[in-house]
Amino acid sequence: MASLFAGPSATLLAQTGSSNAVPSIVRELPADQQIMQALNRLTFGPKPGDIQKVRAVGLDKWMDEQLHPERISDAAMDAFMAHYTAINENQHDLLKQYAEMQRTKRTAKKDPHSELANAKTRADSMAFRKELMQQFGGIFQLGAQLQSERIARAVGSERQLEEVMTDFWLNHFNVYIRKGGPEVYYLADYEKSVIRPNSLGKFRELLEAVAKSPAMLFYLDNARSIADSNHKTLGSAEGRGRAANLARFRRLEAAGRLNDQQKQRLQQLMTRMPQGLNENYGRELLELHTLGVDGGYTQQDVIGVARAFTGWSINQPAQGGGFVFRPDVHDADEKTVFGHKLPAGRGMEDAEDVLTIVSRSPATANFIATKLARRFVSDNPPQSLVDRAAATFIKTDGDIRETLRTIITSPEFFSQAAFRSKVKSPFEVVASAMRALNAPPDSTSRTALAVGYLGQPIYGHQAPNGWPETGESWMNTGAILNRINFGMGVAAGRLPGVSFNAIPGLDTLRAASRAKQVDAVVASILSGIASPDTRKVLESGENPLLANATPDDIARAQAAASNADGETPMTDGAGAMAEMTPQQRRAARQNANTKNVGNRKQMLSGRGLGAVPQLNGIAQIVGLALGSPEFQRR
Repeated sequence: MASLFAGPSATLLAQTGSSNAVPSIVRELPADQQIMQALNRLTFGPKPGDIQKVRAVGLDKWMDEQLHPERISDAAMDAFMAHYTAINENQHDLLKQYAEMQRTKRTAKKDPHSELANAKTRADSMAFRKELMQQFGGIFQLGAQLQSERIARAVGSERQLEEVMTDFWLNHFNVYIRKGGPEVYYLADYEKSVIRPNSLGKFRELLEAVAKSPAMLFYLDNARSIADSNHKTLGSAEGRGRAANLARFRRLEAAGRLNDQQKQRLQQLMTRMPQGLNENYGRELLELHTLGVDGGYTQQDVIGVARAFTGWSINQPAQGGGFVFRPDVHDADEKTVFGHKLPAGRGMEDAEDVLTIVSRSPATANFIATKLARRFVSDNPPQSLVDRAAATFIKTDGDIRETLRTIITSPEFFSQAAFRSKVKSPFEVVASAMRALNAPPDSTSRTALAVGYLGQPIYGHQAPNGWPETGESWMNTGAILNRINFGMGVAAGRLPGVSFNAIPGLDTLRAASRAKQVDAVVASILSGIASPDTRKVLESGENPLLANATPDDIARAQAAASNADGETPMTDGAGAMAEMTPQQRRAARQNANTKNVGNRKQMLSGRGLGAVPQLNGIAQIVGLALGSPEFQRR
């Protein structure tokens, strides 16, 4: 392939390295800025030497390689995954362990002599929990390992675009780790077997994999959705579990054949589970997964879709979990969805037809193209780009790779307007900071907790719409203060594996002037781009946002940081303070009401990284650079 670089600031004529070549396009950005744009959007931020590496390989060839992760060796990351013993267990085995643990707890509650039955204090309950942890070991670590593994892959994988797309789809098909019950045990397989393998494949295949995943079936309650009593089912005796038993007992009741014991069992089942159709998954499939809120569907379509998915369920944990179709609770009557007739008497074909219909809808093409363009180009992507990407989606029958190729090889992607226009999410801030310092992936929970400290706990968004993609959702005074604090904490070595060895000529720089130290850090961490205001902060060592933080600012920072463990997910970054009760706001302001700047800095810590450290020299410059406006953009 001919070299792309006629000169360091030339406007270039693009050529793709793919057999699916697009017409040559004029790229507005200079050559090295094209590379920076690609590294900032197709990866979780450049590592030292990445710009030189892409320049040597050729930008288009490198982009094509990233579009084909199966061609990229990721042996080091694969070896690193051995740290995650719980994740590496078979999901069926994990679910069986979970079921056994639940039985142990139920038995202990019924035993009047057990520690749990006699627990009088929190300490007593914790003692019993400690016994469970000793007995069941690794499954207690699963949630923390799932969160750690996500950020570790973002930091360390060579298949960076696959990681970005995995993150994109995990947010698009959001599930919540604190749903309760066995949800956390379904999540390991959700990322590993559902999202990641399909992240650049066919959308229809990804959609069905998600629809059948226990994580989604449990999260949106479809596992509990059964045919209403006024609709026929397939009447099979193959179903197992509460839903199937309920359907059998109701048929016997209608025939007048229930004995007294069965009547009692029917009453128990009717009080322990919802009756009939659950529309949650059907609604979110249309609104959030495919057509979009303006996709032209009606409430009757939602009901029809929900009826089509009755019987799509999960095996009991004691049976190892996993997808199961339960014909005896499936609504087998005729249905109409978007004007399409689904004939009576069918089973899984009903929902499979629905998935095909919605995946091929022009509304879905537009919705997915818009979300991809928003992620990779700008918060408000040009409609002309969205239209071309949607056309590719339709032409290729939902090929994600080719739809994405249309976007990332477009003039809009390489435009001045798009360059560094995106604000990083907390996940992106943490991953890019670790990568900028060439830190290794972290197998502990520390780095994952830092993501939560910045307001985006991993798997911690409770609502099905996922975390916001636009910059204004992440940036308010409190969030900015936490990002500055995070940068200083990283520079102080509070995350594992962080050093400054990636900065060229580090030993010589330690004795150099402050101005030369600033130049080196700007070149290494900020890709050579820093405004006069940022340089002033780096040279003086004083960030006015920290020094002049008001009590309300500090309260907002604490509110944002309160999401570190995912207990109270922030769905609107700009509203953290507003969502506090008046009493909470008064208490936060009272606690923050101090004139001492040192105390203010300490109070900005919230949770996770501790008080703002007092640094000097290279460490101080690095910390301030990581908290700078330039580093918050990609």
